[in-house]
Amino acid sequence: MGALYRSGFRVLIVLACLGLLGIGPAFADTRGPKNVQVALRAKWSGTPLLLEAGELLSKEQEDLFWDFIEVWLRTEKDAVDSQTAKDCLKKILEYGKPLLSEPLASLLEFSLLLRSASPRLVLYQQLADESLSSFPLGDESYSNNNKVEIGETTKGNETTKSDILHDDVNLRSPVGKCCWVDTGAHLFFDVSELNLWIHRPVEPVSDSFQQPEIFDFDHVHLDSSIGSPVAVLYGAPGTNCFKEFHFALVKAAKEGKVKYVLRPVLPAGCEANSGHCGSVGTGQTLNLGGYGVELALKNMEYKAMDDSTVKKGVTLEDPRTEDLNQDVRGFIFSKILERKPELTSEIMAFRDYLLSSTVSDTLDVWELKDLGHQTAQRIVKASDPLQSMQEINQNFPSIVSSLSRMKLDDSVKDEIMANQRMIPPGKSLMALNGALVNVEDIDLYLLIDLVHQDLLLADQFSKLKIPHSTIRKLLSTLPPSESNTFRVDFRSTHVNYLNNLEEDAKYRRWRSNLNEILMPVFPGQLRYIRKNLFHAIYVLDPATTCGLESIDMILSLYENNLPMRFGIVLYSSNYVTKQIENRSSKENGDNSEDDISTKIMRLFFYIKENFGIQMAFQFLSNVNKLRTESDGSEDALEAHHVEGAFVDTILPKVKSPPSEILLKLGKEQKLKEMSQESSMFVFKLGLSKLQCSLLMNGLVIEPTEEALLNALNDETPRIQEQVYFGHINSHTDVLDKFLSEAGIQRYNPRIISDSKPRFTSLSMFNFGEGSLANDISYLHSPGTIDDLKPVTHLLAVDITSRSGMKLLRQGLFYLIEGSKNARVGVLFSANQSADLSLRFVKAFGITASSYSHKKNALDFLDQLCSFYEQNYILPSVVAADSTEAFIDKVCELAESNGLPSKAYRPALHEFSTGEVRKHLIKVGTFLYRVLGLESSVNAVITNGRVTYPIDEHTFLSDDLHLLESVELKHRTKHIQEIIEEVKWQDIDPDLITSKLISDVIMILSSSMASRSRSSESARFEMLHDQHSAIILNNENSSIHIDAVLDPLSPTSQRLSGILRVLWKYVQPSMRIVLNPLSSLADLPLKSYYRYVVPTMDDFSKADSAINGPKAFFANMPLSKTLTMNLDVPEPWLVEPVIAVHDLDNILLENLADTRTLQAVFELEALVLTGHCSEKDQDPPRGLQLILGTRSTPHLVDTLVMANLGYWQMKVSPGVWHLQLAPGRSSELYIVKEDGNESHGKQSSKLITIDDLRGKVVQMEVMKKKGKEHEKLLVPDDEDDMQDKKKGSSWNSNLLKWASGFMASNEQAKNTDSSRPEKGKGGRRGKTINIFSIASGHLYERFLKIMILSVLKNTNRPVKFWFIKNYLSPPFKDVIPHMAREYGFDYELITYKWPTWLHKQKEKQRIIWAYKILFLDVIFPLSLEKVIFVDADQIVRTDMGELYDMDLKGRPLAYTPFCDNNREMDGYRFWRQGFWKDHLRGKPYHISALYVVDLKKFRETAAGDNLRVFYETLSKDPNSLANLDQDLPNYAQHTVPIFSLPQEWLWCESWCGNATKSKAKTIDLCNNPMTKEPKLQGARRIVAEWPDLDAEARRFTAKIVGQDQEPVQAPEQSKDSTSEDLSKDDSESKAEL
Repeated sequence: MGALYRSGFRVLIVLACLGLLGIGPAFADTRGPKNVQVALRAKWSGTPLLLEAGELLSKEQEDLFWDFIEVWLRTEKDAVDSQTAKDCLKKILEYGKPLLSEPLASLLEFSLLLRSASPRLVLYQQLADESLSSFPLGDESYSNNNKVEIGETTKGNETTKSDILHDDVNLRSPVGKCCWVDTGAHLFFDVSELNLWIHRPVEPVSDSFQQPEIFDFDHVHLDSSIGSPVAVLYGAPGTNCFKEFHFALVKAAKEGKVKYVLRPVLPAGCEANSGHCGSVGTGQTLNLGGYGVELALKNMEYKAMDDSTVKKGVTLEDPRTEDLNQDVRGFIFSKILERKPELTSEIMAFRDYLLSSTVSDTLDVWELKDLGHQTAQRIVKASDPLQSMQEINQNFPSIVSSLSRMKLDDSVKDEIMANQRMIPPGKSLMALNGALVNVEDIDLYLLIDLVHQDLLLADQFSKLKIPHSTIRKLLSTLPPSESNTFRVDFRSTHVNYLNNLEEDAKYRRWRSNLNEILMPVFPGQLRYIRKNLFHAIYVLDPATTCGLESIDMILSLYENNLPMRFGIVLYSSNYVTKQIENRSSKENGDNSEDDISTKIMRLFFYIKENFGIQMAFQFLSNVNKLRTESDGSEDALEAHHVEGAFVDTILPKVKSPPSEILLKLGKEQKLKEMSQESSMFVFKLGLSKLQCSLLMNGLVIEPTEEALLNALNDETPRIQEQVYFGHINSHTDVLDKFLSEAGIQRYNPRIISDSKPRFTSLSMFNFGEGSLANDISYLHSPGTIDDLKPVTHLLAVDITSRSGMKLLRQGLFYLIEGSKNARVGVLFSANQSADLSLRFVKAFGITASSYSHKKNALDFLDQLCSFYEQNYILPSVVAADSTEAFIDKVCELAESNGLPSKAYRPALHEFSTGEVRKHLIKVGTFLYRVLGLESSVNAVITNGRVTYPIDEHTFLSDDLHLLESVELKHRTKHIQEIIEEVKWQDIDPDLITSKLISDVIMILSSSMASRSRSSESARFEMLHDQHSAIILNNENSSIHIDAVLDPLSPTSQRLSGILRVLWKYVQPSMRIVLNPLSSLADLPLKSYYRYVVPTMDDFSKADSAINGPKAFFANMPLSKTLTMNLDVPEPWLVEPVIAVHDLDNILLENLADTRTLQAVFELEALVLTGHCSEKDQDPPRGLQLILGTRSTPHLVDTLVMANLGYWQMKVSPGVWHLQLAPGRSSELYIVKEDGNESHGKQSSKLITIDDLRGKVVQMEVMKKKGKEHEKLLVPDDEDDMQDKKKGSSWNSNLLKWASGFMASNEQAKNTDSSRPEKGKGGRRGKTINIFSIASGHLYERFLKIMILSVLKNTNRPVKFWFIKNYLSPPFKDVIPHMAREYGFDYELITYKWPTWLHKQKEKQRIIWAYKILFLDVIFPLSLEKVIFVDADQIVRTDMGELYDMDLKGRPLAYTPFCDNNREMDGYRFWRQGFWKDHLRGKPYHISALYVVDLKKFRETAAGDNLRVFYETLSKDPNSLANLDQDLPNYAQHTVPIFSLPQEWLWCESWCGNATKSKAKTIDLCNNPMTKEPKLQGARRIVAEWPDLDAEARRFTAKIVGQDQEPVQAPEQSKDSTSEDLSKDDSESKAEL
């Protein structure tokens, strides 16, 4: 009753309000609500939905792609009934979803709505285009009369690089043909011709034609046989021709005649030939989702708004139905409308009035106090907390006043305050299944990929019958933090220590208090503590130059009291080499002659035993001394040097002649054994491959003094941490501690390198009846066959090669030596296998399957391998009678090892070769999937970790031990512990054997190792969640999300939308603890926000149109100025393409009759980024990279920054090749491929862009041999020398090709300014390059005036460079016409903000940053000088004078601030405090005009230095208030500035009127005292401004056909406007 009374009372209030406000139908018409709608489309046109579904299924499992095609071909007649886009979508999902289990099926549906597979289809279009265009026309093999039309990528004879890269790939179908097959040598458009080719006699492939290249993403039919000729079908399911080609190729693949590859493409013009649903999605724009749109309330302090009127936009009805159940200022309008339906229009008008008038951008301090806590309470108490959070943070300015009046529950506040004792207020964190994700950079595509990855694993694990609770535990467990600090455990008697800090008298006066290490010291200062904390062990061959020089370095450091324990391990590289040869042939016995290294070692050990270690080191030093003093070659060490040094060393100490001692020692067996053992110890450690090496506490580093000191500095904080936490005390043996915790028995850089190992999931290896796993019998160390083996080594062995047999025998030695935790499975493969090879495989298989438990089984197999290798791996053909001899030998060996020969003889006589061949083919297919190699290979797969290629000479059983220990520790142990606790339910207890558990662990660790996720975690469970957390439980979900969010933060605006999508399609369990800022001084959010997500409603019910998702802002405030920003995923580069209104200054009350303001943006490109490194060097700054296709290798280019070796390029979906640019970069450097040198050849890196997530590429380069000391960037003085030598200078010809760098190439011209040019309109002389940036219609209006003022004052050619990111579509439409009319060149350039550089949030500050931060990389490398001119500047002189000015070797030139307007003295902050001290007498310059000598700027790394200063300063919100100005002024001690004469820049705010007449440029600076609007100031200050403005606006009106406001004289009212002349409106033409 009370509720009814309250509802009735509210209706009365509403009616009263309607009366008071005079609201009626007329009000609704004049003050109607205004909306904003935004769409973002792809650069390429739409792709078929049916093909996208196939690609999405292939990401689940390749088999599903082919299953889906078969299902669709069988049932496509059923799809004929589907006439609309929505019907077709449902039909495609009806066939696709049953192939998957939930929630993968729901995720498939959402991914299809999101159109996330579209880029993959664009990639196939690129390959199809190349297939058609690369075929030699006129060749006989080309199908009859089928002329191919390729989508236009050329203009005239000249190919435009940017068109190839960025324009839509419009694949035209060959006349009347929609499918074709490419075999490399032939192109078939007809199935009958294809069949003739398939059944032709096998002939060797001609060298002139290569088979088509197959990529990782390609769909290779599962029945295809390896090594068969490749046939690539380009076509689309649904077209008539596809079925015929597909069935013919499937049949041929099953017969082993072809390798069938399908690349799904639907060429333009084939839509009619495709079934209706086969073409849905094509022929229209592709609107994207997965981004945010912000409308921020703008600070209008300086009233920087254009006063031109803009014609009305589209009058659009609101396409969305509004939720009337939401509270608006305390009213629930759905209830009121139920009671008074006859007043619907008036009530809705009142609601609109409330919505548009409740906007707050300020609140009183006391209202702000608890706002965060009130928000958390509102969210937690809501029936749908996620929806509530999204509505609050996406409409905050309209909701804030009602939030601030809400009564706060103390329990909410108390819990939040308690949590904030553990986590900083306002901090946001998020973890997916325990692994932290970066909340600042997360986007929908990345999160969906991470969720999909885990759902796929959960699906695989459930097929292994693992209980659901265990799956959740497995997915959320984190492996031990994988540090790269692998330490070689060198502890042994073979280490010869020179000193001992704890015992030697030399160090007696040092302090022994370990806490001294925690005391602060000056940089570079060492701590002298009497404790063996640092151990430098040199491993060296004493007969080598580097070995002997290391000895001198050790003695020098020792004598200089470096606080470090030194030691050496000696070895003979000659002895090691012989041992490797003996070991591979397994010969024993020692027949080795003494080499010079062994001789030195024997003498060293003798002196050490008899005269002490100091003298032994002196002996080695004497050897080096005699070697360097001898007359011969400096590197040659001879026996007489060694003997002479021995005599010199011991002569003062001995009574008998040293020569006698020498003779006696030559026969001393004990010393010989010691030296051999020391050599073998080094060999086993794996350090003999490095000629000299140095171990710092077990870490392998370069044996140089610099590397040693760097390692000492790196190791110190690790020891400090352990001391601080009490893990190391005065009694701890530091070396023992470190090596016990992280020690490995052997060093192999292939196994413990810094780069991430290669993994493959072994799940496909196990599932299915005829799976390979069933064919493998594992070998174990003696006596361990029934034990659980968490590590499985699969040895891929080519039985026809010696290297394969060597690998197999090392695997057997490994088991003979003993391994408790590992088993070995052998995968035999062979290209051409003789019968004997098959019998060997059979004999091996019999032993492994039936007798592996026998004591001598491994010895038998080793002897069998040895016999087979010696007798049957030969180039000559084995004699026919050898079969019997082989069987006899097998039986003989079996008997001698206690195995029954009767098990072997009949099996080897009667076995079916077909069965073994079938097994070899199965192995070959598996290895092809894993390694992508067709020929037989030797590789080791350890729990999914692939070690390939194998160097058979140095890969030993010890390396298998190393792989075992590394994999067990880092990736398997934690999985083993979880699996051992499982209570298996759906499996027969008799089947739960150690083999089954070992198989499960192998599959789990291989699958989990190949997923990409962070190794960082946080302890979310510590936070309280009773009153201030959103908890959504779903016990059945394998996805769990933990988060801490500030609900009133920009991060939360984005995440609330993403989490709602996730909840809708995946239903993960979530625990979101709200963490708002406790005390606010200002509103935390001053913007509206929409996260754009696709829905089923985007698909038309009426026709085949897909409208795509859009951001829709209903009922936006009318009188507030808004600015639009897009919040897009990091790799997206977007620009507005349709927008009539000024998106920087949206004032909706100016829209007149237009109901909805519309804007369309375009995804111009994806950003390919990377980091380039050079081992043990700084990143190669200035290295030039190019990207293109095989046929056109150079389409885009860039250069490497010093900051992290960062580089970026614009790309579109496709297959690209990245390589070093021709010229100095490729002369000095080569790219290292996967950690290997490319042997001096220039190699390219294959880059595949097939999704919307971009790519980050890690590349390593190295200098070519002989070029190690050459510099990449040659300074000017060296340049001149090179000019004389070569006739051309590196810098002056800095790769002219670079003019396309990161630019859109509109009107791109040769920018070389070193010679006189004839420009447009009769302009002559060197081109003046001018750079500017503008955002918003007002500044674009100023920009046109600036352009005119420059052109009217010079006769030289001018080229303008504009930053594209912020220019409006109308400006981009007008500028080409203006360039033609006034005779200038221009280019639009862009650069994506790097992820590692601290981001600015406010649009204005981002624009300022673009003025200064990327000058070295945003322009082409061939541009040598550019002048920045502010958009609101008027030029009164010839800018050529400034362009030619000598900057005295400085990279930058600015004008200092004027100081003759005394009224502004109070605002000159640089005269006092911090700035006065920092500038130290240098002037503070204004940033409205400056010159950049780009050549000097790049040479001196000025850009890198400025970015370092920026990164340091920008994190402090009080720093860099005027970013573009403060930064260069702050950095001028490092990046010097040339001060321009004062007349070059005048502005009224700072300069007195007395100097105005001399001004060469006038800038419309903001006046902090008067805050005069820009336009008013322009008309008042600059006499010529109105005329220039009038001219620019007349020209614009002529081009756009749009009426502009009449030009006013300064005395006219600035608000006068004219009527629109034309009713036409460009925005209404836009299809949204």
